[in-house]
Amino acid sequence: MKEVINVLDGKRLGTITDIEIDTDTGRLTAIVVPGTGKFLGLFGRNEDVVIPWEKINKIGSDVILIESSFFTDTRTIAK
Repeated sequence: MKEVINVLDGKRLGTITDIEIDTDTGRLTAIVVPGTGKFLGLFGRNEDVVIPWEKINKIGSDVILIESSFFTDTRTIAK
């Protein structure tokens, strides 16, 4: 139950719900976190978010840090 956090903006993406493994090599290729709720979680949720292994910076005891501009909120612009 590790939290996944993007180091570029500090945004919490959620907890890991699944992993992807290359069956030929046995290597972990991606982690999966649930998509965000559409409206208070009442009307379903968006697609799950697949985060490639290459985007993972650090795996700690309670969090996983990733670095990806894909997950940053473009509506918040620092002045």
